[in-house]
Amino acid sequence: MTMALMGKHIAILATNGFEQSELEKPLEELQGHGAQVDIVSPESGKILGWDEDSWGDKFNVDVDLAQAHVDKYHALVLPGGLFNPDSLRQNQAAIEFIRAVAANQVPVAAICHAPWLLIEAGLVAGKTVTSFPSIKTDLTNAGASWVDQQVVTDGQLITSRKPDDLEAFIDTITSAVSAQ
Repeated sequence: MTMALMGKHIAILATNGFEQSELEKPLEELQGHGAQVDIVSPESGKILGWDEDSWGDKFNVDVDLAQAHVDKYHALVLPGGLFNPDSLRQNQAAIEFIRAVAANQVPVAAICHAPWLLIEAGLVAGKTVTSFPSIKTDLTNAGASWVDQQVVTDGQLITSRKPDDLEAFIDTITSAVSAQ
């Protein structure tokens, strides 16, 4: 791996029930490219992943959401799963964090069901996005144009459909952050 992201700081916002591969693979690969990656969560200590069809591994929370400083991040990654984005979209502090990071005009990347968070943060109207197919209607009702592609970039938003798309998703995040 190259060190294309040396000196860059990336947040992954998650809580219990995130799709494990959608947090674990970006975490490992972005760190492998030299980025400092923080798992930010409203939970403290550890959060529990969902690994396809059952509970997965626990991951250390690096930064409590209440203590996270948006100005230090060069990107935000939002893993999916069902439980994680559904819980976070009901957490006003999480939505404010997403809005504040987005206001800094840095990449905001969401995969699978995580575009629910982009809807809640008011970021999808007029944008072209993708997601897990079951939330297509939610996105179009929020004013987005939905397409069925591995990864879609529209402005600072990067979206992807599912774990099978992780390689393209991570490559796109890496390119967007290294271009800053």
